[in-house]
Amino acid sequence: MMFGFDRITHNPDILGGKACIRGMRIPVSLIVNLVANGMTVEEIIDEYPDLEPEDIRQALRYAAWTAEEWSIGRCGRTVILPRCSLVSLQSWNPVHWSP
Repeated sequence: MMFGFDRITHNPDILGGKACIRGMRIPVSLIVNLVANGMTVEEIIDEYPDLEPEDIRQALRYAAWTAEEWSIGRCGRTVILPRCSLVSLQSWNPVHWSP
């Protein structure tokens, strides 16, 4: 479970590892798009009966979490990174970095 997102899964064999709902071929991005285009939770569940209201809430929370930005300062310069990039920062070497 990642940061309290027990319904969000990443599996390289399902949609190339995109964030999905409970291992199904329903990506978080689809849920966010449906909500952004005005569909209600009830309408989404009618279209995708395997979903539960908590799946939709968690997809929106996950999308908000990944959209948060973090700044990293170096030599008077600041780089803004999406929060989801922090996983790749474990191997980031600031010595070889240039904007």
